[in-house]
Amino acid sequence: MKLRILGSGTSTGVPEIGCRCAVCSSNDKRDNRLRTSAWVHTADADLLIDCGPDFREQMLRMESFRPIQGVLVTHEHYDHVGGLDDLRPFCKFGEIPVYADTYTAGHLRARMPYCFVERKYPGVPRICLKEVQAGIPFQVNQTEVMPLRVMHGRMPILGYRIDGKLGYVTDMSAMPDESYELLKGVEVLVMNALRPQPHPTHQSLSEAVEAARRVEARQTYFIHMSHHAGLHAEIDRQLPPDMHFAYDGMEIDI
Repeated sequence: MKLRILGSGTSTGVPEIGCRCAVCSSNDKRDNRLRTSAWVHTADADLLIDCGPDFREQMLRMESFRPIQGVLVTHEHYDHVGGLDDLRPFCKFGEIPVYADTYTAGHLRARMPYCFVERKYPGVPRICLKEVQAGIPFQVNQTEVMPLRVMHGRMPILGYRIDGKLGYVTDMSAMPDESYELLKGVEVLVMNALRPQPHPTHQSLSEAVEAARRVEARQTYFIHMSHHAGLHAEIDRQLPPDMHFAYDGMEIDI
């Protein structure tokens, strides 16, 4: 299995428009963060996790153009689904299933009704919604995907465990005990860490470190960082040896 971090930034991206802080002005490419998304390549499936407004740019940076067997949506916020219409070029390979919980699926139908009517006009992305539930696994080809419950402030969203090896959690502020149990034993954990300061709907960096310790993955990579998270080169050195700041374009073999 291979994981590619397509974007590692929060909803505003980094640099943030109008900001001239040290991170937003950095010449280190690792401090330039598109909105959070990831590509997962398993033995028999290519999966996209979230499809935000930077999806087109992220795909132009990819070295290959190949079919997507499924899109795993964590929740309905724009920075995670704003690029779904840009799936159109990939639909030449066939219809693309988009997996989401019932709440998110309802919002997507309301936001993109032209994709789900019986008579679609030419050029509409060929996507179909597949509703899933936390704690109930499903298959994409032979790859098992386990959705798990995560809390984004008061909003219940989804994280995912893929093929037993990869855990992916974003926009988390808290997670129930049963979800921690579902993540136990993953080789690689990807988890959000917004900034050092507390936030009402996202984990701070110290909270993310504690949550990662509880999961006990072999390696953990932090995502969904804002410009307040600090310079990649400085903060990454301060993390425990089995934890790292992810960056756009990073590839991880699992």
